[in-house]
Amino acid sequence: MTIREINDKDFDGLMKLYTHLHEKDVPVLDERVSMVWESIISDKNHHIIVAEDNGAIVASCVCVIIPNLTRNQRPYAFVENVVTHADYRRQGLATACLNYAKELAEKENCYKLMLLTGSKDKGTLDFYRLAGYNSEDKTAFIQWI
Repeated sequence: MTIREINDKDFDGLMKLYTHLHEKDVPVLDERVSMVWESIISDKNHHIIVAEDNGAIVASCVCVIIPNLTRNQRPYAFVENVVTHADYRRQGLATACLNYAKELAEKENCYKLMLLTGSKDKGTLDFYRLAGYNSEDKTAFIQWI
């Protein structure tokens, strides 16, 4: 198993994995999707971390480093899209991806690492707590647009 950052050849593998998150279909790499993909791949602050098994992407998370003018201009990191292929769950792969994200945040001198989850499942919430996150320090609000 390898934990690494994504490269420009990984689009199809990542999109297949995202069907285990909330996507129903793998999007066609048309001009619009291509522009988004290229924007992500070329952004030095946007990191997609993957766990790879024999060439297949089986777990992932996104970590975005956000520049900041407060906290002595220390950035913060935001984690999103934590997912593991159903056949690979409970093997520590998502935890390994989250640990990689934490290492990136520490390397970039971030003062905090945040994530949101839409899950109310006790097992999922316990997983994030075991990974070092807490739900007591901040209150999250979402406005869908």
